Amino acid sequence: MQDWNRVQGALRYAARNPGRNVLLRELAAETQQSVFHAHRTLRRALGETPKQYTWRLRVDRAASMLLVSRSSILEIGLECGFESHEAFCRAFRRRFRMSPTAYRKRGLSGAGAPEHANFVNEIGPCVGLYQVDVKERNSREPVDYIIERRELAAQPVLVVRKRVRRTEIATTIGAELPKVFLSAQQRGIAISGYPITRYLETSIGLVTLETGMRVSAHKGEWKVGDGEGGLVAGMLPGGPAAVTIHCGPYDQLQGAYAALEEWISANGFESAGVPWEAYLNDPADHPNPRDWKTEVCWPLRA
Repeated sequence: MQDWNRVQGALRYAARNPGRNVLLRELAAETQQSVFHAHRTLRRALGETPKQYTWRLRVDRAASMLLVSRSSILEIGLECGFESHEAFCRAFRRRFRMSPTAYRKRGLSGAGAPEHANFVNEIGPCVGLYQVDVKERNSREPVDYIIERRELAAQPVLVVRKRVRRTEIATTIGAELPKVFLSAQQRGIAISGYPITRYLETSIGLVTLETGMRVSAHKGEWKVGDGEGGLVAGMLPGGPAAVTIHCGPYDQLQGAYAALEEWISANGFESAGVPWEAYLNDPADHPNPRDWKTEVCWPLRA
């Protein structure tokens, strides 16, 4: 993405002004572009118009507040930049297919609301930009990965499964993560961590991947609509795993996977399943892509 620096300034500005309707001219000022060019730049990067983007952030923030605040629905709507109770309810129904009252009454399954609210507010501004390609191919440097054997707890996930061309991986993740993010909120499933992507099957040309959210399980049987809408309720396995942290742009992640494979073989371990990557920070909060952190885990035989 050639305009990443311009886009990032606008994203930070919108995320830091969640209590009002941020105008396009304000975002344009952050991109140092005209209103016309800023609109085109942001829409190309985000997959939605600037107005849709800032509207989504406000509605999602309001949804989080309904779960953690005792303020009235009108007070929450006003605090999130909506002009009236009617305008807020109309926007809320449009995104979540239920009224704010019904959403609050239903509550969450799984973890506490504060943790869920924090992750919604942190992930939301960049939910479609994990795996973004910032065109830093000429800046690659050798990386000395620190790898450790770690015992992992089993982790419920809500994902979408796709089989795509290798060249479509980043585009697919960018398109599907926002859908899973919204679906978890619509269904009252608590988000409990940053997004993940797992690679189930690879070939020369195609990859089967799962991308989605770490979530908290329901009490009792855990499922989500039997895969309704392309969603799958899955589980990242617990047990021993080789783990490393990749610092840098997402298009350089293959170096971390190669290092893990070499380490597993050199240390006499055997793979016990397919690897996955977990995005540990938000691209909007880190101006330099070299500071982006991705944890890569590869299950091992006990």
